[in-house]
Amino acid sequence: MALEVQITFDCADPAKLSAFWAEALGYRLQEPPPGFASWEEALEAMGVPPERRNDASALLDPEGAGPRLFFQRVPEGKQVKNRLHLDVRAAPGLEGEARMAALEAEAERLVGHGATRLERHEPAPPMAGGHIIMADPEGNEFCLD
Repeated sequence: MALEVQITFDCADPAKLSAFWAEALGYRLQEPPPGFASWEEALEAMGVPPERRNDASALLDPEGAGPRLFFQRVPEGKQVKNRLHLDVRAAPGLEGEARMAALEAEAERLVGHGATRLERHEPAPPMAGGHIIMADPEGNEFCLD
């Protein structure tokens, strides 16, 4: 039996980074606990001081297929290149110029939401279909694949 996986991002601004990844992946913010209309209301009732209310955020795949994404505030900034990264499958089933055009369109959309474009890698058949390396608003690398 396989175990569930949660992907955790250490970050400076959980609300901002979770909003970016919700947009990038089509995920949604996890609902507040039952009985609360908003997270602000829930955190107030739990006695969480205002300065700690952006310590964490979580996203869910609306269809329940993908892993939960958890964003936690940490004091240190990003230090080096990621050793693990996400591949965002933005051009499934496409090849050649059609694939690269779809990846370029997605790269442009995500730049509009705070991502940074880092590198484009051209298709190199038969093993590589081409991809674009990006960074999220806090510098975490990911690929549009």
